[in-house]
Formats: sequence, structure tokens, C-alpha cells
Amino acid sequence: MTATTETSGYRLTDEQQMLRDAVRVLAEERIAPRAAEIDKTGEFPWDVKELLANHDILALPFPERFGGIGGELLSVCVAIEEISRVCATSGLILAVQELASLPLRMAGTEEQQQRWVPDLAAGRKLIVFALTEAEAGSDAAAIRTRAIRDGNDYVITGEKRFISQGSVADLVTVFAVTDPTADRHRNLSVFIVPTDSKGFNVTRTEHKMGIRGSPTAELSFDRVRVPVDHRIGQEGAGFALAMKTFERSRPGIAAQAVGIAQGALDVAARYATERKQFGKAIGELQMVQAMLADMDAATEAARQLLYKACTEIEAGSPDAGRWAALCKLVAGDAAMRVTTDDVQVLGGYGYIDEFPVERMMRDAKITQLYEGTQQIQRIVVARALLARQH
Repeated sequence: MTATTETSGYRLTDEQQMLRDAVRVLAEERIAPRAAEIDKTGEFPWDVKELLANHDILALPFPERFGGIGGELLSVCVAIEEISRVCATSGLILAVQELASLPLRMAGTEEQQQRWVPDLAAGRKLIVFALTEAEAGSDAAAIRTRAIRDGNDYVITGEKRFISQGSVADLVTVFAVTDPTADRHRNLSVFIVPTDSKGFNVTRTEHKMGIRGSPTAELSFDRVRVPVDHRIGQEGAGFALAMKTFERSRPGIAAQAVGIAQGALDVAARYATERKQFGKAIGELQMVQAMLADMDAATEAARQLLYKACTEIEAGSPDAGRWAALCKLVAGDAAMRVTTDDVQVLGGYGYIDEFPVERMMRDAKITQLYEGTQQIQRIVVARALLARQH
């Protein structure tokens, strides 16, 4: 999907608008009716995964030569936004597939991509991203998982924590130390590990505040043996590859946040026209109008920054890391603020599960935490800003 000559900047092309509208209809008709149940049961929605696969939505990030759609970053984010508007858990299915496959797509050999990408594009297999550990969250260079070369294999030992969809995946993109004597930013390597490998185990899943249908798992690697050709890129290139991955994956979380905010705003606006107090709709009360206006402004500002960031990153901007951090920072904060105000607009009804806004508020919080906390985003932005002064 490429921009037409009639469009410029970050306005959606006709093709992107068609994608947005198609995903919106699918989300409203097929996913929205499932959202409350997914949240209540905490079970991964396999039916939604199949729905996204059958409509080629999971194929969006992948090259056409491997059965994908070849969608650029903005198209992927538009789809994540529209799905997340009704169900943040379901939006995460596409976001994680995009995130975890990025190292493979950016640094994998042609043979590696031919081996794994077609199944990912078709949705036959799910892949997850395993970087975080108990002692290595924001400090990614503190990873302790080891991968020791043994002839034509690597033997991987360690544990990963807070891995989104870790218990339902077929493949895991694993970051591990291959040279403990090297500089902490040059000692990591990346591997693709099938989850049916001997020694791989899911040791627990977390009970979470939000995105409950997306299992967050702890993974154990007990001398898991993988061939050398399962390493993605060169030895020692893992940290750099992780940072390059975040430049393209953080907008996906920003898109999830924008979708959550828009979904909440939709509910609030509709409720404000229907709920009567003091003899009139509460939407006629200036205090409520002010809240709705602020919610709309925050949501639209986050969306426009996200779309701009996508075009800059896609164009290869040297400032890609800053753009990625900016859009996630602004969108995550907007989602939390908008959903909190949404509960306020609905009053007591906002606090119970008869309406979806309490779920949206719980779901919104994670967008300020994963893919780098808001504090990490601020550090990235500030460093980029200060570097310009030299």
C-alpha cells in the first residue's frame, strides 16, 4: 500500500480509508459483541484470531512475496486502532504479531523469512517477543538469559517475564546473552525458538488489571537447544535490533491507545445525548461539554501525532526513535486521561460493567507501561532534543 500522488503528509490515502472502514465494520459487527466476555473469562479469543487471519488483517505487516499484504506502518496502525476501539485485547493480537516478527523481517535471511513468515502472514502461527526479565525491564541490557554456542547449536537457559500472548504462541523471538564479556550493549543476540522445543515451558500466566484476554506469561528455557540458523542477525547485534524494533513497534501501542480513547469517547458522547438530568440531556450541561471537548481534543491530537510518526518512520527518518517515543507517550497518556474522564461522564454507570468504559479504563493503563514505560519515552525524547544542541 503506497501513498497516491493526490495525497501528501499523513492524510490517509483512499486505500487506507477503505482499510479503516472495512476493519471498523468487522470490529463493530464481529468483535465488539465478544469484548465483554473476553474480558470476563480472561481466555484468549481464538475465534477473533481466526477472524483476523481469514480477513488478511494479520497479513498486513508482511511482504507480499510471503503471502502478506505489504502494508506500511500507518496501515498496520490504522487496523490496530480500529480493532482496539472495541476490544484492546483483540487489537493486541495484530500488534504482537507485528512486534515479534520485526527482528525476523528486518534482519532475517531470505531462507529464514521463507521458513517462518508465510505461516505468520497467514495467521497459522503466532509469534511473541521475549525481551523482558524479572531484573531486565526498562534496562534491557541487564538481560541474564544465556545462549551458549555448542557446535551447530545454541543452548538457551533463562526465564522471560511479562510476555504478551506467551502461552499461546508457536514461535518466540528470544533475546539472550551470547558473550558475557562484551559491552552490555553488544552482548545480546536474537533467536527464533519454537515453543514445542524440548526444555521450553510456560511456568505461569498473570492475573491482570486489563487486557485480560491476552495471556501475559512467564517463560522458562531449560537448556533449550536451537540450531545456529535460528539466530537472527549477527552475534552481538541483539540490543541494536531491539532498539530498531521499538522504533516500529511503539506506534502500534500508540494506535492501541488511540483506539481505546476513541472507543471511550464514542460511548461518552452517545451517553451524554441519552442521559437526562435536571430535565435535559447531560450533554447540554457546560461542565459535561467541557469534558467531552477535552476528550475529543486529546484523542485527535494523539491520532495526528501517531499518523505523522508513522510517515516519518516509514520514510527512514534519522529521528525515528524520537517519533516513536513521542506518539506512544502522548497516546498512552491521552488514553488514560480520556477513559478516566469517560467514567466520570457516566457517573455510577461508568463504574459498573453494564457499560464498557470501566474495561476501557483498565485496558488503557497498560499502554503507559509496555513497549517502554512513559518515563522511558520521556528519556528518549529528551535525549533526542538535547542531542540537537551539539
